[in-house]
Amino acid sequence: MNLPQGLAERLARPGRQILSGLLEGQDALLLPQVAEELGGRGLIAVCRDDSHLATLADQLAYFAPSLEVVRFPAWDCLPYDRVSPSADILARRSATLARLTKPSGQPFILLTTVNAALQRVRPRQMIAKSAYLAKPGMRMGIAGLQVFLSDNGYARVGTVVEPGDFAVRGGLIDLFPPGSAAPVRLDFFGDTLETIRSFDPGSQRSTDQLRELQLNAANEVLLNANAIAIFRAAYSQAFGGIDLNDPLYESI
Repeated sequence: MNLPQGLAERLARPGRQILSGLLEGQDALLLPQVAEELGGRGLIAVCRDDSHLATLADQLAYFAPSLEVVRFPAWDCLPYDRVSPSADILARRSATLARLTKPSGQPFILLTTVNAALQRVRPRQMIAKSAYLAKPGMRMGIAGLQVFLSDNGYARVGTVVEPGDFAVRGGLIDLFPPGSAAPVRLDFFGDTLETIRSFDPGSQRSTDQLRELQLNAANEVLLNANAIAIFRAAYSQAFGGIDLNDPLYESI
């Protein structure tokens, strides 16, 4: 299956195999064998739609529980619609894109759909640059971390509830990284990061202490200063000027 300008072309490493077609139930037995034979090169399985993707993922979890399975679902909205994709979908897609830039050398299967694979994604180099590694004991200013979060699609809120949120309270930064099962709390003493703890968003109580935290972009569409400048120039070129009354232009 030819996937021009889509997920496979942008992110697949040389040698990574793509399995397309109408995947059915018996493929849950076949795919793990193929993935093991390919080793760390990975296998991309293109499903008909998100319903088939979810079913196949459940089957793989049963028949091959030790095999890494990552999902890349399609947006849950129509192209050019005025409704954005859900935060959960964006978080999962962003986490998957970040995962594909870091070869692990272990067998894995990437589950996606026709619609998701045909959609353009950010270049691999840009995804790799949208990464931030934090460890206790590191000197990292709170202000610099806030800039990173804002530039990479995180939304500042009063209380962290869903993926992509972050909140600042004195020397504490709460944030919910894409692909993470729970939000985390970064405790600073001056410019030094002292602890990283996961916490329950309902009770706000800490649940575990982490040795490190890998942060990736929370959104595929990053509206930073550079992106907005590119949009303005392209808008003016396409429509012969800038219309301040256009709600789309005004919102961006």
